[in-house]
Amino acid sequence: MTAETTGDRPPDGPSKPTPKPAPKPAQKTQRADDTPDDRPDDRPDDRPEGRTRTQRRVIRVLVGTQVLGGVGVTAGVTISALVATQMSGSETVGGMAQTSAVLGAALIAIPTARLAVRSGRRPALVVAYGLGALGAAAAVLAIAADSWPLLLAALLLFGGGSAANLAARYSATDLSRPGRAARDLSIVVWATTIGSVAGPNVAAQAEGVGIALHLPGSAGAYVLSLAVFVLAAAGIAFGLRPDPLVLAGGTTKPDGPKRSGGWAVLRGSATAKLAVASIVAGHAAMVSLMSMTPVHLGHGGATLTIVGVVISLHIMGMYAFSPLVGWLADRVGRRRTIAIGQVQLLAATALAGFADPHEHLQLSIGLVLLGTGWSCSLVAGSALLTEAVPEPGSRASVQGLSDLLMNGGGAVGGVIAGAVVAGFSYGVLAAAIAVGIMPLFLLVVMGRERAESAAGRPS
Repeated sequence: MTAETTGDRPPDGPSKPTPKPAPKPAQKTQRADDTPDDRPDDRPDDRPEGRTRTQRRVIRVLVGTQVLGGVGVTAGVTISALVATQMSGSETVGGMAQTSAVLGAALIAIPTARLAVRSGRRPALVVAYGLGALGAAAAVLAIAADSWPLLLAALLLFGGGSAANLAARYSATDLSRPGRAARDLSIVVWATTIGSVAGPNVAAQAEGVGIALHLPGSAGAYVLSLAVFVLAAAGIAFGLRPDPLVLAGGTTKPDGPKRSGGWAVLRGSATAKLAVASIVAGHAAMVSLMSMTPVHLGHGGATLTIVGVVISLHIMGMYAFSPLVGWLADRVGRRRTIAIGQVQLLAATALAGFADPHEHLQLSIGLVLLGTGWSCSLVAGSALLTEAVPEPGSRASVQGLSDLLMNGGGAVGGVIAGAVVAGFSYGVLAAAIAVGIMPLFLLVVMGRERAESAAGRPS
């Protein structure tokens, strides 16, 4: 019986090697959790160098859109009180205009955070800027119709621009390397300097735009705000890819576990409470003293030019030194930087509170310290809050709550400040702010000492 029939042995002669099949070309596989906005082609690898490249891109996009958003916000807010006063004939209504924009930012902060948890930073920021653009368009209609109630309602929506600018700073921390959160956040805050300085100057030139569109000249500033908010939304929509919060695993999947809300997270973390308290207190102190400084200068007969210089120096203090503050917070610790900021706030209240209306240099130094103290509280407090909540989805919720409380504190502080100055004096206001800051300063210092004792390092 032969091998051919039995298969027990090979045929005579050398055997030829069986050719190997050609390898199949690699196929790209679709991951189960991929969405049209986060396809494998758009998703960076998970290696540290891949995440670093993505983080650099995120920072660049946020800086660009922050400049646009800053121009839009300040251009509209700069003239809001003046326009509302002219339309209504009441300075009280004029004050309500700025309050409406701040209140709008506070109210929009929570929905923005919830949308971020559900779908990512990109859609949340696009919607917030979109609401700001809608508010700017409504403000144009209100001015054309000479309706101050409609203007106040429009400014509530206009606050979406501020809400987006504030939320953007937290977007910079989603992919931060350990020990880099404060610096990444501070770069985005610094970008606001450009918009905040350019906005009022551009608003003055935008009157011609309104006239060219056959609208009242004052509507031109809101036409400008509408345009830059749309550009900022487009920059986020097309540039913030992949979404940093999605990549960090901070969004809620339909079949995933339910995440804790902002209030629940805040109640359960003493560090988060301290961070939010520092942010809110610093913002309320800044708004209260800054908003009444032009009134105090006016009592001494200061010109609009002098008032503008003092406020510009204050804004420079708020934003221009943010990268240095971020480096300091990463270097020496968040609590130490918060304490440094509160010392500056206390010094600001002393300098400004004891300054007569004609002592412009002393008031300017006080207002610069007020700005740098605010910057320390915001940058270091935001970084501390980010690290106090390790779960990305819950972190986004408490960040939105922080912005709500921050803007709410600023609005309440501004109203109380006006009443205090009307009933007493600017000096009494400064003293009241100092009394309010002192307990928190002591809490931060004692908390830092306990944290260092437990961890054996600066915090």
